[in-house]
Amino acid sequence: MIRFFDIFFSVIGLIILSPLFLFLALWIKIDSKGPVFYKQLRVGKDGKDFYLYKFRTMVVDADKKGFITVGERDPRVTRAGYYLRKYKLDELPQLMNVLRGEMSFVGPRPEVRKYVNLYNEEQRKVLSVKPGITDYASIQYIDENEVLATSDNPEKAYIEVILPEKIKFNMKYIENQSVKEYFKIIFLTIRKMSISLFD
Repeated sequence: MIRFFDIFFSVIGLIILSPLFLFLALWIKIDSKGPVFYKQLRVGKDGKDFYLYKFRTMVVDADKKGFITVGERDPRVTRAGYYLRKYKLDELPQLMNVLRGEMSFVGPRPEVRKYVNLYNEEQRKVLSVKPGITDYASIQYIDENEVLATSDNPEKAYIEVILPEKIKFNMKYIENQSVKEYFKIIFLTIRKMSISLFD
């Protein structure tokens, strides 16, 4: 049933948001050199790699200088990219990942292999379900980049503090998967984003 809702909402979303996609694509191209979309290899269900799609928010080859982004302090983020990240618009292309069946609307955010390799046996349970666009961890850490910006060592803070905490939130959904929980998380995400927009 959840797969049905994933397909339905992703198709409707791609159709309705197509004018916004076009506007954002033009903005990105005008703002900086490089492709409109950015794809990155992430780890999905059962540890299988897939390409996650986003609107490009950083200069080309930015990930060669590290995976962690630290908000306004990060010089790799483009001018357009700052606003795309701030309002989570860069995540919209993941509707294509959902439609393709690589992701769900709700589930643990997919990590890069570098960080997945650090998981212990218990933490690897997050790979038992499809990764998602949002879940309890995404809601709790909606301002993650700004939090990391206050750290002297953002990557260490992410690995030692944020990542373990996010996995604990991931497990809350994994252990209580249902259509009711699916819609609850979507509703809480929309509410949290609405509050952040007008905060």
